Amino acid sequence: KTDDDKSDQTFWALDDISFEVKQGEVIGVIGGNGAGKSTLLKILSRIAEPTVGFAEIRGRVGSLLEVGTGFHPELTGRENTYLNGAILGMKRSDIDRKFDEIVAFSEVEKFIDTPVKHYSSGMYLRLAFSVAAHLEPEILLVDEVLAVGDAGFQKKCLGKMESVAKEGRTVLFVSHNLGAITQLCGRAVQLEKGRLKRVGPAVEVVNTYLVALFGTETKSSWSIESSQLKDSEVRFTSARLLSSDGQPRSVMNFDDSLVVEVAYDVNVPIKGLSVTIHLFDSMNNIVFESIDTDMPEWRGRVREPGCYRATTTIPPCLLRPGRYYVSFVAYVQGASSFKLFQQLEGALAFDVSEVGYTFLPGRLGIVSPVLDWKVCRLTDNGQMT
Repeated sequence: KTDDDKSDQTFWALDDISFEVKQGEVIGVIGGNGAGKSTLLKILSRIAEPTVGFAEIRGRVGSLLEVGTGFHPELTGRENTYLNGAILGMKRSDIDRKFDEIVAFSEVEKFIDTPVKHYSSGMYLRLAFSVAAHLEPEILLVDEVLAVGDAGFQKKCLGKMESVAKEGRTVLFVSHNLGAITQLCGRAVQLEKGRLKRVGPAVEVVNTYLVALFGTETKSSWSIESSQLKDSEVRFTSARLLSSDGQPRSVMNFDDSLVVEVAYDVNVPIKGLSVTIHLFDSMNNIVFESIDTDMPEWRGRVREPGCYRATTTIPPCLLRPGRYYVSFVAYVQGASSFKLFQQLEGALAFDVSEVGYTFLPGRLGIVSPVLDWKVCRLTDNGQMT
């Protein structure tokens, strides 16, 4: 494009993007919201045409973009499976051969002959993903499939993606789950505001992206000057990480506890206010969420105007060694409504050291809790000794 093509009134969802994906390569696409990731896959899948330039694709393309496209609410799950399969390029004989596998994977066997208008959103998405996932294209374009369903089904989705990758098919995979990107992909592409930021080994691109997002330094405290506070019903004023004896702490041993403290101002009476911490690991996976209204004495109460300070403790022997980030959210959640007052992303950062961590480095899981086990030996007649 020339500079004359770019007026102030034109928004370029993608601008000057150029890269090559080799046959059999699994490549991740990362970037913040609005970076152009989904637009890129829509162009590659021929859903959208580029304003300028072209995308050259060699091979049959299957897309898992807007899961459920082609489902008709009045048709049953069985009928929609055949209809959606046809839209996605499958022959009827292919669907016949894979039908039982598709239904078993979706876990909606009991409702396969029920019109999908009676499905829950989770059931609808499970079946739609299952139909799309059992295609056998040479090139597979995948956009945030791990956001489908509950945690158990997300794990199944990831397993299916791994099997597709191992079969030697070319895969472009968009996800905010950076751990999945590094697990599945050899290379990654980072987009930023519609432009190509970097291309390289997945681990390197992800780490560089996270450093830019969160910074490289640990941060045991955060605060804002009173003169900078904006008029708001709720406003965070400070946050700290402390040792059990109240000292500032940005590095904790595996067998240490860590106190998280946050202060905030409430300017009008608010019923049902919740203040939440989100703990993220270095791959931007959310490790856990904790909410102050888990405490019955604060559940549903009216918080009168004033200054508040809240603390909670991350117990020892829980977090595996690595970098962690703490975010804060203040909101009111109603039966059918949600009001967000403030969201403070990555306000604090700390490291968990190897000290006290006696487990193998390859131990599975985001956390490594030391649970209380009771082991006994049984005699031949089943009695404990």
